[in-house]
Amino acid sequence: MTDPEASPPDAADAGTATTGEAAPAGETESAADPAAAESGPAVADEDAYSGLLGTFPFAFRRTESRLCKAYVAIGGLLGAGLALFFTMALVVQVFATLSGTGGLFTFSRALFILVGLFVVGPVLAPTLLVARRHRRTGSNAGYDRLLAASGFGFLASLYLLAVGAASPDLRDPATAAGPLEPLVAALYALPPAAALVFPLAAAAAIAAAHRYAR
Repeated sequence: MTDPEASPPDAADAGTATTGEAAPAGETESAADPAAAESGPAVADEDAYSGLLGTFPFAFRRTESRLCKAYVAIGGLLGAGLALFFTMALVVQVFATLSGTGGLFTFSRALFILVGLFVVGPVLAPTLLVARRHRRTGSNAGYDRLLAASGFGFLASLYLLAVGAASPDLRDPATAAGPLEPLVAALYALPPAAALVFPLAAAAAIAAAHRYAR
């Protein structure tokens, strides 16, 4: 006999019985919380590079601008060479003034370090800014291109500084010949201290390009 008071099967149990399968727990949680499913790639992207050296291959891979790729390669090599040059020159200066204590010797070493940071820092800045932008919010070719152009402008300003600040005994009249003769002659006519304006303006242009394009 059939028990007249038996309750009908629950709707959820009936659905399970019909299909014969239950939804996996992982799929249920993923459908309920899509943000949780996307958290993995975001964390992995934040760990795409670590340290100063990792920014260069990261920026080279991520940027779609050929100009930026060229600057990452050229600026990275030049920045490493300048950093090595200033480090070795500082070591030589320290050994040369080892007998001196404080005063002018300490000040000259501190000034030398500041000059090195002023030269190397803006050379590396465009690559660091591009890598930081790609890592945090994503970037575009326009931003990368503008930062690379400002970086090349700073490299050109270093040439202007080297020519304009050269002492008179190091100035070779033969270098004034050729297509750059008007430029070299104008730089030779400037006071040596005035040549500092070129890298200062170029470094400010890097900061302005970052603010304008971000």
